[in-house]
Amino acid sequence: MTLPTNWFREWFNSPYYHQLYFEHNEKEAAMFIDRLINHLHPTANSLMIDIACGRGRHAKLLAEKGFDTTGIDIAPDSIAFAKKFENDHLHFFEHDMRLPFWINYFDYAFNFFTSFGYFKTDRENHNVIRTISQSLRKTGTLVLDYLNVHYAEDHFVHKSQKEINGVIYYLTKWYDETHFYKRIVIEDEKRKDPLEFVERVAKFSLGDFNDMFAFHQLQMQEVYGDYEMNPYHVKDSPRLIMIATKK
Repeated sequence: MTLPTNWFREWFNSPYYHQLYFEHNEKEAAMFIDRLINHLHPTANSLMIDIACGRGRHAKLLAEKGFDTTGIDIAPDSIAFAKKFENDHLHFFEHDMRLPFWINYFDYAFNFFTSFGYFKTDRENHNVIRTISQSLRKTGTLVLDYLNVHYAEDHFVHKSQKEINGVIYYLTKWYDETHFYKRIVIEDEKRKDPLEFVERVAKFSLGDFNDMFAFHQLQMQEVYGDYEMNPYHVKDSPRLIMIATKK
């Protein structure tokens, strides 16, 4: 299947994207941030970046804990929304994470909710890891939260639908050797015609991330399998949550 090269620019910028994925997960996000901070023990003056921050829900939670936090995202409407919450220690910028950002600046970098792996080429995905590594100070820490490919294959639901605030989402999923795909058809009585988007996410394994990290001077330290930070199991864990440090 041929997708538009930058399909994510339009979809991630859509209010329907945020409604489908994020409106009902605020409590889970807050609990995950609490667990991460309790585990990482960052110093009070730590500088943090949320890469592909969307509307800034994780960045806001980090800033509320007193950390100087920066969020970057490619979607202009998401950043415009997030900027409403800016303050002395919370900052947002429209930025393509494939391109360098601030160099040797941050103590912690975060990439949440499979906000990676949707670019067309391996080089572009490597460019993201390079950007993250370059943005970190020496011995800085990366937390990258990705789907667990093996679990996703074993728990695959081909067709489903959701109704959220009167909007109906028809979801169709499939996969091949290298990617997962999801077609989303949206029916909203406020619109004359349905909307359609197709997502594509690479099937990166823990070994793939090990290789990418190593190539960009990042060393895998810990791996967890869910937002409660239970140990990672190849078949049983829904998430692949990796903690790495810059060499």
